[in-house]
Amino acid sequence: MYVVTGGAGFIGSNVLAALEARGGDELVVVDRLRSGEKWRNIAKREITDVVAPEHVFDFLETHKKKITALIHMGAVSSTTETDADRIVTNNFNLSIALWKWCTVNSVRLIYASSAATYGDGSAGFDDTFTPEALARLEPLNAYGWSKHLFDRRIARRMEAGRPTPPQWVGLKFFNVYGPNEYHKGGQASVVSQVYPHAASKAHFDLFKSHHPDYPDGGQLRDFVWVGDCVDVILWLLDNPSVSGLFNMGTGQARTFYDLAAAVYKAMDMTPMIRFKDTPLSLRDKYQYFTQAEMGRLRAAGYDKPFTSLEEGISTYVTRYLDSGDRFV
Repeated sequence: MYVVTGGAGFIGSNVLAALEARGGDELVVVDRLRSGEKWRNIAKREITDVVAPEHVFDFLETHKKKITALIHMGAVSSTTETDADRIVTNNFNLSIALWKWCTVNSVRLIYASSAATYGDGSAGFDDTFTPEALARLEPLNAYGWSKHLFDRRIARRMEAGRPTPPQWVGLKFFNVYGPNEYHKGGQASVVSQVYPHAASKAHFDLFKSHHPDYPDGGQLRDFVWVGDCVDVILWLLDNPSVSGLFNMGTGQARTFYDLAAAVYKAMDMTPMIRFKDTPLSLRDKYQYFTQAEMGRLRAAGYDKPFTSLEEGISTYVTRYLDSGDRFV
């Protein structure tokens, strides 16, 4: 049995699809579906149970002898969320409780961290997992701080030689894009926001840079195809001896203009891109550059190539966004 928190969310639902394709295991979703269409992310899956987050520990205790791994993707993931108490409750306190449960019950744990932990990037994007290295990072928003808080807590436990789950892995996800992100609204990838403009043969407005080192549209991010993230998680499940905190990007930064242009190209169109002012509230909390250092994951044994931006966007557009069925 695999238990996936945030299993109806973006990355979690893609993980479920991949686990189902392997066959033979019960799949359990821990999530809130609410009143939107988030349920469509798991509508095709053969699911054993859907558990509300407040009941997760009752479920875990009842089924602990059957659980192979807990894949913890659930979080308040909005970088613009301002309720820090809500963020701490969901992203830190719950994660600590799940870590302790997995440790006591010898259940493997893979959890989502974030590239938002790196802040403005002035301290680099090296995933060295020591309390000293992590202390140099300064996240720009409460979401990034909550993920960083948990990473630091685990690093201190490791340094102190405290007990751990039999396998534990944190993944610092960079800018992930792909199907099943539609419920995220303004927090969905720019790819999904460009597509409807391209489909209607309209211009898309990218944010201006407001930074002397980057031209408009020249802001750089490490954009990673969700399928690559899933492949890494499956590889980790196949390699239980691998533990640690790892970046989950491609190692190659690309511009937002490249990304938007690739959407139009996937639809055989000339790019139609304009620029608009970035809201003042975001300008001092904005990552103008991210690029994952991928050496530690490669050194751990993961050797599969990452999908290029153009290939990933072409797949996303042609197989999902521009088809009759957008969902995995």
